[in-house]
Amino acid sequence: MNPYTIFADIIAGRAPASVVYDDPDVLAFLDIRPVTPGHLLVVPKVVARNLAELDPALGGKLFQVGQRLAAALRSSEVGCDGVNFFLADGVTAGQEVFHVHLHVIPRTPGDGFGLRARATSPPRADLDYLAGSIRGALTRG
Repeated sequence: MNPYTIFADIIAGRAPASVVYDDPDVLAFLDIRPVTPGHLLVVPKVVARNLAELDPALGGKLFQVGQRLAAALRSSEVGCDGVNFFLADGVTAGQEVFHVHLHVIPRTPGDGFGLRARATSPPRADLDYLAGSIRGALTRG
């Protein structure tokens, strides 16, 4: 897979972006297709196409910066009542740009955005079986 993305150009300063945060590891800027006004993207400055390629410490920093941005959104003219974090990892999850990025989406009552899912309540035995499988994968990986 080609490591080039528009985010690489934004990080390098070759493409425009409305930057709100910049440090040696992370860049945050307004999304050009915002779900709500103030929708931000937080990206690592190193190429990581998916979560498996992202250093866990840097992943933690993405969320730390996201927390700071959430507070800033509430205090800014955006004036949101809540914030959603969203990170898609892989095509099936909805990832469109293959450079890890955390969406920080400001929320206000009636903004029209929401995550809709068809939830079920599986039997506890099924949940316990899957929990065991995931625990096993953690010890192997």
